[in-house]
Order: sequence, then C-alpha cells, then structure tokens
Amino acid sequence: MAQGASIHEPDPDYPGWHTWRLDDGSRFNSQGLGRMIIRREGERGARMRLLEAEQRHSNVLDNIHGGVTLALIDVGIFAGTYLVIGTDAVGSVTLDLHSQFIGAGRVGQPVDVVAEVMKETRRLVFLRGTVEQDDHLVASFVATLRKASAPRVSPQ
Repeated sequence: MAQGASIHEPDPDYPGWHTWRLDDGSRFNSQGLGRMIIRREGERGARMRLLEAEQRHSNVLDNIHGGVTLALIDVGIFAGTYLVIGTDAVGSVTLDLHSQFIGAGRVGQPVDVVAEVMKETRRLVFLRGTVEQDDHLVASFVATLRKASAPRVSPQ
C-alpha cells in the first residue's frame, strides 16, 4: 500500500458500511475530522458519514463550523469517486468546489455527505451533492476533481 493510501474495508460496527480513513492517522482527515464510514448509493452515488459531530467541530454558536462542513465535502468527493469509479483518489486534487450553506449543522449527531458522480473523463470527475443530518439539509455543492497523474519515471 502506498503511503497516504485510503483504507476501505467492511466496518464491523456498521453492517453495510465500510471504513474510510488514511493509513497515516496523523493526517488532517483523522485528526481534524474523526471516524468516517462510507457506502455506495445507487449507480453513481456514495454516502460518507462522520459518525458524530463533536464540540471540536463547532463554532461559537454551537453549530458545526462552516470550515468543517467544507472539509467534509472535500473528503466526501474523494470517497465518492473511490466508490463509484473504483480507483483510489490519492494524489488527485480538487479543482473547484462551489457550495451553498443552507442550514446549520448540529453538534452531537452524524453528518452525511451524499456525492453523485455526474461525469468522468480521462482526467476529470464532476460531482454534485448535499450535506445532510437526518432530514435536515446543511449544504449543497458541485465539485470537479482532477485525477492523479501517472507517476513519472525518471530516466536513468
């Protein structure tokens, strides 16, 4: 497994879901966000869940901080790409991310990023989706991800 690779395996605590984490637990995903799980939804979609929004994810109004919501979206587009396209997105980059904050996220509850792959080209993946808590809509987004370049081989 390459350094920085994603770990994706059945989650024993959540039947039908898989873990979603980096093999290096010192990175932002683990330290800044926390435990996440994912599952495929439909032909082109995926759902990534932050198991619980904690106090550390809150702003001064005791809602989920907007920066945390954006970070979840960014991680969610990589997880969605992995599940739908079938290749690890490590080394890919987010080219653009347009979001609309619709409602306040609540601390103490799971947060779901629901991503749908709209189109895939040789180099790009176009996605759209929502951030949800039960039936409460927190945000919507559209994003473009550029796939990782093939590793360069240096001439010898």
